[in-house]
This record gives sequence, structure tokens and C-alpha cells, in this order.
Amino acid sequence: MDGAVIEFARSDQDRAAIALPDALLGPDGVSDLLNDLPLRLGRVRQRTLRNPIHCEGVGLHSGRRTRLVLRPGEPDSGILFRRSDLGVTVPGRFDNVVDTRLCTVLAPSDRPDARIGTVEHVMAALAACGIDNAVVDVDGPEVPVLDGTSRPFVFLIDCAGAAEQESFRGLIEVLRPVRVEDGPAWAELRPSHAPGFTLSLGIAFDAAAIGRQSYSMRLSEAAFRRELADCRTFTLRQEIEAMRAAGLARGGSLDNAIVVDGAEVLNPGGLRRADEFVRHKMLDAVGDLALAGLPLRGAFHGFRSGHGLNNRLLRALLSDPAAWRLSGGAVRRAA
Repeated sequence: MDGAVIEFARSDQDRAAIALPDALLGPDGVSDLLNDLPLRLGRVRQRTLRNPIHCEGVGLHSGRRTRLVLRPGEPDSGILFRRSDLGVTVPGRFDNVVDTRLCTVLAPSDRPDARIGTVEHVMAALAACGIDNAVVDVDGPEVPVLDGTSRPFVFLIDCAGAAEQESFRGLIEVLRPVRVEDGPAWAELRPSHAPGFTLSLGIAFDAAAIGRQSYSMRLSEAAFRRELADCRTFTLRQEIEAMRAAGLARGGSLDNAIVVDGAEVLNPGGLRRADEFVRHKMLDAVGDLALAGLPLRGAFHGFRSGHGLNNRLLRALLSDPAAWRLSGGAVRRAA
């Protein structure tokens, strides 16, 4: 069989080897498998940011200029969003999502006014870079959109540095398929015998510049940086006026979003990748699914899935005790 060979040495005289096909391991190969086993056994330490770091920018939908500060978090605290102007904190979890129109919005149940929108890009960056615990301070109703991707947040995380913590990382393993639908659109989580988490997504738009696109990948920090992080959010020109009338897209521009008009991309520099549209939708899915609160082990499949279906999918999975189980550090802490 062609592929990688992983060798487990029990002694100099007693060695066992397992051959695995390259298609199973993906482009990051052996590292995916070697990282998966310690995680499932609860031997991977949690990580947080080494130092605080900040940026400023406008909100894509609010149009307000806001300041964001990424701060180290306590072990086992997860990702916490804090409205620093209101003194209100809300955990970055699926059950705190209150709106999914064109972005994912969090708010605590007892303070619906303390909304924090467009959390998906920073959540995707934190999850992909292996940051388990952090505080995201925002002094307004929305995370700055910056260039419409996760790349600036990855840069901030790199500048802040990462630090290991005493607690061990937990994991949510998908045990049986869970599916949600909305007309022709659907999203599904399935069990997987392969290491880590894989995603496969298709999109379909009438605009000729987009059309039908699909993309699949095994999620890792290296793959996220290489394949998704720089892919921008996008919109259709004919929808901009209606979105602004609804109080959305007030901060949108050609500097932070791709604008499509039929077969034409209006951004002077064009696309960063021919399939940038579906890759951005997959970036969104990484961020939305990170709101599970722990890394997922399994496979995500979707067609025309967006923030709403992604959130419904997590709610469906985690409301069914037979569909998932905790493993890794989460089990060690519960024992």
C-alpha cells in the first residue's frame, strides 16, 4: 500500500508498523496522525496567548470603529468575548448565538443589548492556531472586519505568542451522523476514523463570477494558514442597498469584501484565488463550528451552508447525547 508508515517501537526487538494511505492522512500527512492520538488520550496541554495585543477597525455591518484586544485566558475558560464598553462577558459558545443574518452574533441571555457580531473570523483564527483560552475585548457591537478574512487575526496571534497551560485539551467526538436542512441547503456532521477534523463544502450562486464551487480539506493550523486564512468575505452588488436598509453592511467596502456583479468581480485586484468564495465559506464554517467550545473530531459536509445552518448543526449535535462524547482532557477533568 502506498502511503506513510507510522512505527511504534515497544523495544529494539519488538516493533510494529501501520501503513496508512496518503489520502487518509492528507497533505500534512504524518503530523495529523501523531497529533491526534495524544489529543484523544488527554495528553495535549491547553494553550493561551502569551501577551495581550490589540487592533482597531470598522465593523462590517455596524460601520462603527472599534478596538479589539486579545488577552490571555485562564485554563478551562474557553474563548470569552467581553464588551469592554458595557462590562459584559459572554462565552464564545453556540448556545449564546442570537443572530445569524450574514454573520454570527453572540449575546448573553440576560443582556440581549450586549451583542458582539462577526465573531466567526477571529474564532476561526483562534481555533486553527490552537488557542483554547483567550479573552476577546471589544468596545462596541462588532469585531472589526479588517480585510474581511482571518489573516489579520492569525498575525495578531503570532505577534502575541502562545503559552502552554497546566490543563489538558478536551475533544468532542462525533459518534453518529447529524444533519440539518433548509430547502436545498444542508449541513451534516459525521463520525470519522481518520485523525482530526475534515470539511467538505459546496456552494452555488447564480452570479457567473461565483457559480458552483466545492472544496475539501483536513483542518490543521498549517492547512488553515495555507488554504483559508486569506480568503475574503463577499457579497452581490444588487444586495448591498437592501442590506444597508436593514442596518447591515454599513462598514463594507472593496477593502474588506469581494463585490460581485454578474460575471464581474468589482475589486480592482480581482480574486486572490479562483475558488476564494467557497474557501471563505469554509473559513466561516471553521469559526462557527469552533463555538462548540472544544475541538471536534469527525467530518463536516455541507451544501450552501451558512451561519444559520452551522449553528443549527451544533445545536442538533450537542442536544443528542447519543451523537457525541467527550474525550481527551475533558474526560480527565470529569474523572
